Amino acid sequence: MKLKNAILLLLTAAIWGVAFVAQSVGMDYIGPLTFNCVRSLMGGAALLPLIWFLNKNQDSSRVIAGNRKVLITGGICCGVALCLASNVQQFGIQYTTVGKAGFITACYIIIVPILGLFLKKKCSPVIIASVFLSVIGLYLLCMSKDVMEVNRGDLLMLICALLFAIHILVIDFFAPVVGGMKMSCIQLFVSGILSGIAMLIWETPNISQILIAWMPLLYAGILSCGVAYTLQIVGQRGMNPAIASLILSLESCISVLAGWAILGQRLSLKEIFGCILMFAAIILAQIPVGQKSREKAADG
Repeated sequence: MKLKNAILLLLTAAIWGVAFVAQSVGMDYIGPLTFNCVRSLMGGAALLPLIWFLNKNQDSSRVIAGNRKVLITGGICCGVALCLASNVQQFGIQYTTVGKAGFITACYIIIVPILGLFLKKKCSPVIIASVFLSVIGLYLLCMSKDVMEVNRGDLLMLICALLFAIHILVIDFFAPVVGGMKMSCIQLFVSGILSGIAMLIWETPNISQILIAWMPLLYAGILSCGVAYTLQIVGQRGMNPAIASLILSLESCISVLAGWAILGQRLSLKEIFGCILMFAAIILAQIPVGQKSREKAADG
């Protein structure tokens, strides 16, 4: 089960990593609030026929009757966190470099286990070592020597990392007891509606510009939102949130690889080494460490 969950989260990271290209292109035509509004609503709408099909072909009374309030509450909480994180990220990218944005955002791999300690989530030495290794890998992958100053965009990305860490922990709380696809659908509609309200206040949406950006919106909406966030919820079910955040942080690594494969951007030796460290950290995090704990429990 954990291997299956890890594969789902890795697929999520891959979709998000490639989505960076779509997000960059989409921002050439529409504002960040408009982009997030349309993509979130598009992703939520794409899940509706799938949910209807599943409800029609299997008994969903357990989720609907027993956990309806939990499902709605979880979807709203996840949607608010997602809305804040994604929009802060879009605004922050405008004021900092892509490399620094990727590094600072991925700092949620540090924030998740730290916040988890306050929620009485155990963090093994292996996971701590994996986080440390991932941070080094992300630094080599995303940071350059000539852009070390801190600006407004960097601070926004740090807030974004905190919000994404909260989003991961909220999913970890609700995912074991509700339907993953349904909660994903609710969170996307909540995020889209909230982004839409902000869009009408601070931006001037243009239908023709939205139509021009149909291709990046389609990828970001259907795959990055509809598919990937559902895979995240399903993949996180029963998995340590610290390990989940490590796997999801591969988004930064995959985005660099996507830039090389799709846009022809070349990787330096430093960046390649950073990718290797990232993958090594993920493999290290999968090493079972519960045997000693089980032996102590047996002795007690």
